[in-house]
Amino acid sequence: MYKALSTGAIGVRVPFEEQVRLASAHGFEGVSVEKANVDRLGMAEIRALLARFNQRPAVTGIPVNFREDDATFQRDMAGLSEWAKVMSDLGCTRSATWIMPTLMEGVTFETAYGQLRSRTADICAVLAPYGIQYGLEFVGPKTMREGKTPFLYDQTGMLGLIRDTGAANLGLLLDCFHWYTSHGTVEDLGKLNDSLITLVHVNDATAGRSPDEQIDSQRALPGATGVIDSAGFMGALKKMDYSGPVVVEPFCPWLSDLSPDEAVAKVAEALDSIWIS
Repeated sequence: MYKALSTGAIGVRVPFEEQVRLASAHGFEGVSVEKANVDRLGMAEIRALLARFNQRPAVTGIPVNFREDDATFQRDMAGLSEWAKVMSDLGCTRSATWIMPTLMEGVTFETAYGQLRSRTADICAVLAPYGIQYGLEFVGPKTMREGKTPFLYDQTGMLGLIRDTGAANLGLLLDCFHWYTSHGTVEDLGKLNDSLITLVHVNDATAGRSPDEQIDSQRALPGATGVIDSAGFMGALKKMDYSGPVVVEPFCPWLSDLSPDEAVAKVAEALDSIWIS
């Protein structure tokens, strides 16, 4: 595993060139990247920029809105192959997104599950020839499900979707906050392997709250509160020899009050505090 920086995940808004410099200056080995960065800078320039600062193109989003109607989904799917080729040519072979943990009003579990499985299979089929792995994140907080009908919100449910989809390039975006709030255990992590994890997010939870009381948008830097068993989580990744990026996603508003260098330095220090070499 290696340390990767996503400035968007820490509330730092700077041009891609500055993102790469910040990552290099503070000990990261990779950065998140979007096709828009390639479109603006050009493939040759973006490759040269990454090489100059010794950074990997670690992960990207998925440019397909699979949550809306069929027309929207098919429109986005029409451009997915071109996008995948650009990302593959750049060497960015990991893409990830999240799954809402509740159902829309009036939609049954079976209908939502069937649509998600079908659309996910379609996405994976386009990405596979380009060597791109697709990761789905389960969202764990019980506070997001209260008063609503639950959908997929834990490791067991998401692994079931991966199995039912049957795509070899489908895995998890594994976030330790969601692992903790869904009552995940280190033993659960032992059921995973490197090929099942596309991306890892790390952070900490709010002190003084139980797992069921945690609020998704209120987190902390890794190791800051000690609520989440970071040692157990990182140890499990080490044991399975996870080879992908680890990104800090703390949702700390105060980070945006700092200069970009100060914010990234704080994030790097926090990540170092839980890192297992």
